Amino acid sequence: MVVASISPNGHRTLLHAPGHRPAPGPGHGSWRIALPRTAVAVPMARALIRTALAEAGGAADGDTAELLTAELVANAVEHAAGAAPVELVVELLPSGCRIEVHDSDPAPPGDLTPPGPGCAPDPWQEHGRGLLLLRTLSTACGHRPTPAGKAVWFTLSARR
Repeated sequence: MVVASISPNGHRTLLHAPGHRPAPGPGHGSWRIALPRTAVAVPMARALIRTALAEAGGAADGDTAELLTAELVANAVEHAAGAAPVELVVELLPSGCRIEVHDSDPAPPGDLTPPGPGCAPDPWQEHGRGLLLLRTLSTACGHRPTPAGKAVWFTLSARR
């Protein structure tokens, strides 16, 4: 397992957990970072995703991963109860990637079921498109309870 720390000025430090080594080859390993419960969490998360996927050599579409991660982190910062940091977990897999955002609020997020025909968002609403993007662009998505709250996750298939 690889643990990454990114400072507010964007410097990245990689730490290897004791007794763990990154799996060989591109598309393997995991990254974990605590993000502040402020607006700066979104660009920090995007930077980590961009770096992790670039180093993985095409584990998944980086633009889509950045967009969906930004939506999840922004939702956690804006809507989750509690003051604990938001945690971003990126797992690089041979089949693509799995990205999770952990927060301290046990309440489930909005609707994560796949959109049906004719389920277009109201174009006049300012909110409500993030989860639609997540449902539409990810390979799979969902949420699960954690001891400290919940994790909202999505997967993306590897680029061909």
